[in-house]
Amino acid sequence: MQHHLSTMEMDGSPCTVSVRIAYDGIEYIGRLFFSDPETGEGIPDHGAIPGRTVDEAIELARRLNLDDLTRRFHRARADKRRYSSLRRATDEMLMKIKYMNRVSVNMRNGLLDLDGAKQEIELIQRQLHDMIDRLPGHAGMEG
Repeated sequence: MQHHLSTMEMDGSPCTVSVRIAYDGIEYIGRLFFSDPETGEGIPDHGAIPGRTVDEAIELARRLNLDDLTRRFHRARADKRRYSSLRRATDEMLMKIKYMNRVSVNMRNGLLDLDGAKQEIELIQRQLHDMIDRLPGHAGMEG
């Protein structure tokens, strides 16, 4: 989930700053995302903003001042990946794999019925195979 924090000027251009929140099984991890307000294209900051809840991670991100955001923006730009198409495809695959693991764990813990979980896992496997088939189209593509 992504939450808008601010729109500000970074290096002379408008920049939308948001925080993307993901749960890692222990805590909620926020990562800043800096994007062009017109195109939505942007770059993530790889630094983590951890919280016990979604609201806590968002609040910690909101507390960052302009200097903090500027430093994180420059770090994100310096770390910008050249092959973002392949990275997006890889990230999407990792999310599917993590989801498949959660379904399996929940099934083993009795939180999901066996047939429903099995169908969900089979669907995820088909989606992963489709993603793998499309990977060569992403490899080596800059931007």
